[in-house]
Amino acid sequence: MAKSAGKKLSDMIVWVIIGLLMIGLAGFGIGNFSGGSSEVGRVGSEPITANEYARAIQAEIRNQANAGSPLTSVTALVAAGMDRAILDSLVARATLAHEANEMGLSVGDLAVAEQIRNTPSFAGLDGQFDREAYEFTIERAGFDVADYEETVRDDLIRSLLQVAVIGGLTPPDAYAEALVAYQTETRNFTMARVTEGDLSAGLAAPTDEELQTYYDDNGARFERPEQRVFSYAWITPDMIMDEIEIEEDLLRELYEERIAEYVQPERRLLERLVFPSLEEAEAARAALDAGETDYDTLIEERGLTLDDVDLGETAAGDLSDEAAEVIFADTESEILGPLESQFGPALFRINAVLSATEVTFEEAESDLSAELAEDRARRNIADMVEDLDDLLAGGATLEELPNETALVADQITWTPASEDGIAAYAAFGEAAEAAREGDFPEVLELSDGGLFALRLDEVIAPAIPPFEEIRDEVSVAWRASELRVRLEDRAQTLAGQLALSGNLDSLGLDLQEEVLIRRQDFIPDAPQTLVAQVFQLSEPGDLVVIPGALSAYIVRLDSINPGTRGAPDTAVLQGLVGAQLGQSIAGDIFEAYGQALQAEVGISIDPATINAIHAQFR
Repeated sequence: MAKSAGKKLSDMIVWVIIGLLMIGLAGFGIGNFSGGSSEVGRVGSEPITANEYARAIQAEIRNQANAGSPLTSVTALVAAGMDRAILDSLVARATLAHEANEMGLSVGDLAVAEQIRNTPSFAGLDGQFDREAYEFTIERAGFDVADYEETVRDDLIRSLLQVAVIGGLTPPDAYAEALVAYQTETRNFTMARVTEGDLSAGLAAPTDEELQTYYDDNGARFERPEQRVFSYAWITPDMIMDEIEIEEDLLRELYEERIAEYVQPERRLLERLVFPSLEEAEAARAALDAGETDYDTLIEERGLTLDDVDLGETAAGDLSDEAAEVIFADTESEILGPLESQFGPALFRINAVLSATEVTFEEAESDLSAELAEDRARRNIADMVEDLDDLLAGGATLEELPNETALVADQITWTPASEDGIAAYAAFGEAAEAAREGDFPEVLELSDGGLFALRLDEVIAPAIPPFEEIRDEVSVAWRASELRVRLEDRAQTLAGQLALSGNLDSLGLDLQEEVLIRRQDFIPDAPQTLVAQVFQLSEPGDLVVIPGALSAYIVRLDSINPGTRGAPDTAVLQGLVGAQLGQSIAGDIFEAYGQALQAEVGISIDPATINAIHAQFR
């Protein structure tokens, strides 16, 4: 068991790391780092090479791009702190490598060969290891065979050490059992809601002095974030597609290519239940007719599900001649058959009749024209890139581009929360974040095939607007704050009265009972912390007052329903919790082990080499 777990962990560690390196280089086609130093750092005797760091950066950029993230440049990665995470990962690997060398750990050629043979990326069309595919793939990744196989060997050695440290760690069953009992505990409670209508007097309008004081005391809440003023020029397919005329013969050609979408014959939504023999199919039909069973039961008796028998939309041509003739001639019956099918005698159930449909060319023409015009607009815009680069390189300003091209120039005051116009594009937001005053405008792509270039004109520092400019905003904030305080005070007063009456009903408030509420549940329209605060109460009858924006709540704990321990219905949950605990404990132990090793052997990092690598990606 431990051996199997160790092998799985080894496979995961080795191939995640190697796969990331290979994907990164394959996508960007960048080979060895050519800076002045060959190392970005060292852990003890183990170097962290510049090539390793560059490959890891490349891999992360590719992963972010595949995930649709805006972090698709080294500048964005650095701004998000991900370069540090990448370096920390490489330091951890180097730490393991150093310790493995000190301990004299090694793996043989057979283990390396087995890992390589079992790598899917190196398989041929037959699914077996292909030497040519192997050499081609690692060559694209910037390795030669000897270097790559040594990398595999090193990673296997590191995984052996990792398995030795954390393999076999299993938390006690009682630990998982206690956590499951804690998680499955529920509570019943009653809530009384105090609203503005329950106040003894309404809120008076604030005086100028009160508003000024509130503004002075809470200025930070009115602070405007940093704003960036950009000039930009852009173009999208939507801007020019209306000017593009599409020839009718192209529209008709596309219509004919998609004729199956526009002209559909009569269809049925069918289910087909096949039987091994005609006799069994006839017996099933007889049982149906006698009312002894139903179609769903027949499906279950054959060990099938509705998905197994569902044919979806079916035209006559999709069925045998006999079945098509019967099924498409009958618009009344639900179940037909037995009828012959390609898999044998079957009963068919008709769930719906779909009439034949036809969308004429004239009806589809506008949609087809828009589609082709958008496609042509994208291609026309793509053809502009070189000319735009030349214009900008020749000294043309963004404001001058509309004189020479179809681009539109504009200006925007931008913050990360902006989402109107060009700010709705992630690519613009990423470029705006990274822009610096004095940067040369460059042509960048938008997700819909458009282009843009921007220039940072001004950075407006965070600031609090003058009181007179935001007086109405301050008034709204003052009222909300004052109402919250008044509601909480009223709720506290009413809760104090319960010491005499002991009965929530006596307060004359709307009551709401909640039963079997779990720790992770929430109550609609109530403060998010309400359930958590109820679980802090220790005895039935305990009260808590919970303030909210528009209401305050008096909550009484009615009962505590203990969680289950060792019950069959919680066995799966206990297994999941136990597995998560094991992973968490293993992670904590391994992290502590790595930190201890690093403290013992020492770490050195070369920021200059790291910055040089970053510069190569710009």
